[in-house]
Amino acid sequence: MSATKIGYLVPLDNNLREDNSLPKLPLSQGPNVIGRTNIPVSDKRLSRKHITLTASADGSASLVVDGTNPVVVKSGDQRKKLSSNEHVSIADGDIIELIPGHHFFKYVTLSRSQKRVSNDGATNGELSSKKMRQQDEQDNENGKNSEEALCNFRVSRDKLPSTFRLLRVQGLPAWANTSCVSIRDVIQGDIIVAILSNYMVDIDWLLPACPVLAKIPHVLVIHGESDGTLEHMKRNKPANWILHKPPLPISFGTHHSKAMLLIYPRGVRIIVHTANLIHVDWNNKSQGLWMQDFPLKDQNNLSEECGFENDLIDYLSTLKWPEFSANLPAHGNFKINPSFFKKFNFSSAAVRLIASVPGYHTGSSLKKWGHMKLRTVLQECTFEKGFKKSPLVYQFSSLGSLDEKWMAELSSSMSSGFSEDKTPLGIGEPLIVWPTVEDVRCSLEGYAAGNAIPSPQKNVDKDFLKKYWAKWKASHTGRSRAMPHIKTFARYNGQKLAWFLLTSANLSKAAWGALQKNNSQLMIRSYELGVLFLPSAKRHGCGFSCTSNIVPSEIKSGSTETSQIQKTKLVTLTWHGSSDAGASSEVVYLPVPYELPPQRYSSEDVPWSWDKRYTKKDVYGQVWPRHFQLYAFQDS
Repeated sequence: MSATKIGYLVPLDNNLREDNSLPKLPLSQGPNVIGRTNIPVSDKRLSRKHITLTASADGSASLVVDGTNPVVVKSGDQRKKLSSNEHVSIADGDIIELIPGHHFFKYVTLSRSQKRVSNDGATNGELSSKKMRQQDEQDNENGKNSEEALCNFRVSRDKLPSTFRLLRVQGLPAWANTSCVSIRDVIQGDIIVAILSNYMVDIDWLLPACPVLAKIPHVLVIHGESDGTLEHMKRNKPANWILHKPPLPISFGTHHSKAMLLIYPRGVRIIVHTANLIHVDWNNKSQGLWMQDFPLKDQNNLSEECGFENDLIDYLSTLKWPEFSANLPAHGNFKINPSFFKKFNFSSAAVRLIASVPGYHTGSSLKKWGHMKLRTVLQECTFEKGFKKSPLVYQFSSLGSLDEKWMAELSSSMSSGFSEDKTPLGIGEPLIVWPTVEDVRCSLEGYAAGNAIPSPQKNVDKDFLKKYWAKWKASHTGRSRAMPHIKTFARYNGQKLAWFLLTSANLSKAAWGALQKNNSQLMIRSYELGVLFLPSAKRHGCGFSCTSNIVPSEIKSGSTETSQIQKTKLVTLTWHGSSDAGASSEVVYLPVPYELPPQRYSSEDVPWSWDKRYTKKDVYGQVWPRHFQLYAFQDS
């Protein structure tokens, strides 16, 4: 069996300069065991099998601690301490301390032109398994197209609100993180108030990962935590932080929305994304994020409203957070409550908000939330003729307890809208993009990635779902092995998108709602929030930024009436049409991380479920289940 040499572990002295008294340790594709057997030192704190470093063909690598003593990995300005059996993704240039403060090694990859073939006896659980080799070969064969797809995704600041971005993933080649973002890229500048909405919050990771949070005068964390984690947060939070868990009136509901509202002296930044505030979500998984900055309203137009503003304030009003006061320079003291956000001009919003809140919604509230809100917004839209009866795609990371009746109810909402000839688009056939067991086993995290795909066998193995299964294939974004925590729903025709939804909502009745009482009532258990990209929702000409002093002329004048509403064409990164769509329309590229149209499962593919036992070893030599649980399953 042949394997490719990937790079070296280069020994460093205490000043982090190369130590020529020790040999470099060559690393081949697949697992490489590092310990006293191949490091000529007498320190018995080093185990014979101290760490296993698993390297892949693109230079990315994963490290798992096999010994009893902790190991430290330093990546950029972040230093992570790992205990026995813990693992982390590493990249070229990262420094490993085999014992904290001792035995420094730098991970250095070879360039592609330097790689050469060597002999290696790989087992079926290693990265060089048949399935993994096939994936790597396919990604390499498609490398040119893959790199072109994401490398060319460069968006000017004023057009960023019209699209979304993927989060950076550790261990991927540089091209796969083009135009991708980290938490520090979005939480920055002279923030006066930060409202962080999420499900899971790891305060021990969050503050070092984003140090500016410790300097913000007012931080409100709206969360879904409970029990020990919540008590830990209360003990360790900065004194100026407020913790709030919204009311959950219906059993088995959660606060699952993932958003940030950052208030600056001159505006507000609205961020909607898919990542929990924990390390693995912002470093190891496929995730998405949208953001847009909005200015304060002109004093003469304070009563002006728009759909985005109404939807935002309606949603915030359900959260019932304890209001508090904050001082905005040059504007004075304000109570920070949902009504405060009426002071901002949201008329340039490039998206519509689609939210869910728990309750039994009737009357005028029936169409305000969940899939009925999506249905209502789509019914107001006109789409190209090519989208008549075009397919739907549902992609998410947790599957509720579903039935065919509800799937038809959901597809009815997702299929809403009219063609240019004024006739309904018609029902679209959905496919579900869901990782297979092999995808999880061979992923950057191995089976541990399955913690974030928390669906039980009783939900996954229902016979009627078999016709929906489609593969997670993401070579064009370099994310075939970065398991998805992103949630997306869309209607498409080839590489053209009728609409696209980036959301926190998984595929469950709890998230989207279920109609009751002869369709007169919608029951929703959980809070969710998403942004809907539409072909005609873009108001061109508003490039306001909370963190830049460049102010467009229409903002200076206090009005956006002069900005032009353009018809936009939504496409994936692999669309090959002309970018010049004419003076009255514009092509907007959305970095859909997986391939469209999705490829259906073969007879050999098995959908992942997290409560089954898998004995075939993963890329770290582990089987499933492991003895810890990170995510909690939320059923409907």
